Amino acid sequence: MSWQRFVDTALDRSLLGYTRVGCAVRRAWWPPDAPAGALAGRVVVVTGAKAGLGFATALGLARLGASLRLVVRGDGGRARELIRRAVPGADVSVDRCDVSLLSEVRDLAAGLGRVDVLVHNAGVMPSARTETAEGNEVMLATHVLGPHLLTSLLRDRLPVGARVIWVASGGMYAQPLVVDDLQYERGEYRPTTGYARTKRMQVVLARLWSQRLDGVAVHSTHPGWANTGGVATSLPRFHAVTRPLLRSPERGADTVVWLAAAKEPGWSTGLLWHDREVRPLHYLRSTYERSQRPGALWDGVEALTR
Repeated sequence: MSWQRFVDTALDRSLLGYTRVGCAVRRAWWPPDAPAGALAGRVVVVTGAKAGLGFATALGLARLGASLRLVVRGDGGRARELIRRAVPGADVSVDRCDVSLLSEVRDLAAGLGRVDVLVHNAGVMPSARTETAEGNEVMLATHVLGPHLLTSLLRDRLPVGARVIWVASGGMYAQPLVVDDLQYERGEYRPTTGYARTKRMQVVLARLWSQRLDGVAVHSTHPGWANTGGVATSLPRFHAVTRPLLRSPERGADTVVWLAAAKEPGWSTGLLWHDREVRPLHYLRSTYERSQRPGALWDGVEALTR
């Protein structure tokens, strides 16, 4: 094992690897940036693009020449203008859509044409169990049902060479795949548990979609610990304690941008990445899936999005 591999593995097995220290060290050897103009002429859809990781992702993709569709709840005008100021001449439009609402996802898909890169980034963590107007638990709807349905509806508009990226979370390592309580109706509700469960589902769904989309690279990634408004609001104590070590949103979004535009990720599919490197799907034996569980997840999600 080379010293780089040893250091990288040590960082990956420790919480330090999720901090700004992890990406600062790994930059010394990670793969090169995508070339300038790598996404020129490519249509890129980013959900949850109004702020935080989603905005940082969109800005990074605009700098590579992408034609951006920012999918946001509410008004995304400020995000669009900030990107246009930072990247003069950038092609940026805004689509209003709450991806937790399947009816709005269907409307969004109906207005889209060819999509070269689809980034599922939108995320939430309510403090109490909450349901959408359509009766789905909000985190499941936002992280799993909406993205799955959007991918399905755009299936025929993803050309050969397209990429689909699911932005998960390192928190998913603490939870197994749950397929018999997708709506989190049993037991005491804990926001971090529900979040981790749905992020585990995202990683599994990315792998399942990679087996169903020919010629399309499907990957998942987790950003490490980034200093975003969502973290400050949902995890105030964690944010207060770890703030000096948190990554900037741009550093958190780095691998998402790289997966969307660099050549190397197009040579594979169905993998989980962090800091431009493939990562294990599990660290704890208790989280390993039995062989039937991924299929049961697919069937359950399909049933909820019909």
